[in-house]
Amino acid sequence: MAKKNDYIVVFVTCANEAQANNIGRKLLENKLAACVNKAKVSSIFTWRGKIEKAREVLLTIKTKKNLFRKVEKTVKSLHSYEVAEIIALPIIAANSQYLDWIKESTE
Repeated sequence: MAKKNDYIVVFVTCANEAQANNIGRKLLENKLAACVNKAKVSSIFTWRGKIEKAREVLLTIKTKKNLFRKVEKTVKSLHSYEVAEIIALPIIAANSQYLDWIKESTE
């Protein structure tokens, strides 16, 4: 049975739909993620001392904690940003069957 401490959700913002699709597909093909959700977002942020805005695609990646470094390396290799957002958050509570599915999908 899967333990919730072993699983994370990773957020990655992408420049466009094509980049998001490419990153998501590569993570799934390499069994680094069980699921990748995509959502179009409007972002405002500080970059090099200026307030910027951009339309981006946010990836929500469900995976195992021990795969984070491989996820990060894959994202960086396919990403166009100088500094890519790659943020992992722990799953503190979850349907155990869903966690079992993540485990099976990433083996």
